[in-house]
Amino acid sequence: MRVLLIGANGYLGRYVADRLLADPAVQLTALGRGDDADVRFDLATGSPGALTRFLDAVHPGVVVNCAGATRGGARELTRHNTVAVATICESLRRSGCGARLVQLGCAAEYGPSQPGSSTAEDAVPRPGGPYGVSKLAATELVLGSGLDAVVLRVFSPVGPGTPAGSPLGRLAEAMRRAMQSGDGELKLSGLGVQRDFVDVRDVARAVHAASLSAAQGVVNIGTGRAVRLRDAAAVLARVAGYGGALHELDVPHGGPQAHAHPGRPAGLAAIGSPRSEATAEQLAAQAPQPYPYPDGCGAWQQADVRTARDRLGWRPRINLEESLADIWMEAACRI
Repeated sequence: MRVLLIGANGYLGRYVADRLLADPAVQLTALGRGDDADVRFDLATGSPGALTRFLDAVHPGVVVNCAGATRGGARELTRHNTVAVATICESLRRSGCGARLVQLGCAAEYGPSQPGSSTAEDAVPRPGGPYGVSKLAATELVLGSGLDAVVLRVFSPVGPGTPAGSPLGRLAEAMRRAMQSGDGELKLSGLGVQRDFVDVRDVARAVHAASLSAAQGVVNIGTGRAVRLRDAAAVLARVAGYGGALHELDVPHGGPQAHAHPGRPAGLAAIGSPRSEATAEQLAAQAPQPYPYPDGCGAWQQADVRTARDRLGWRPRINLEESLADIWMEAACRI
């Protein structure tokens, strides 16, 4: 099976490439903007006609798209997350290769969820920021393309290579600095948010499974369990051997946060508090970008992963403690 992998040098793409290369039945070709790609092509500016000619020449059986942008303004996000996918879909429609498309989406497409709930694929998406909007637009393009295609909505990927700008990446870096300086106290904000953290290597396994399956539509990729960031911080401190105290700067006390950091929105601690009966729509309007997550997902996200189990035969294997230990190993190398 010949697979064309787009975005092989990104955080997710690197592990997807490793997983596909481990399958002796896969012949992998990497397409991207970097010099180390097998074929250089910029989806945001390249023409569908040029990509169609390449598809007809290579004739892949599967196209996997891991490319995209997570930061930037609305225009940049639209170019790299939406226009790029429009180019892929149009090229596949024109090509005679008949390739299956595996598109990596994200949980930011759903937007805020009710605390305690699990989000299934039939939930109405209400993204709370430009990133989620650009990824949702890409998903709609794929679903409406008429192609043999599946969109994997990945929740919060973690593990080795976690970007330093991500919440757990920032947490590991803050702990590294505290240990390096001998600081016995670490002050952190925004630890009340809860996310469904899934290891990046499990995501790669899901992509491999989706490439071989006949599943179409949207499939959630997560663990089915939301974890509070402060609990992840405690686990990270344990695996790192950090004996200092962890102090939250914005701990909720059954209502609005009493010690919010100046200039940061207080909506985060209030979400899900006893006094609040706001709907998901109201939460999205009140706090579209709560600190420290600019993803517009509010204080809670948890995946319903039954579809991945039933249609892909996939389950997560790597627990959060192992993921955090690997994150810490990379941070510790910088001490």
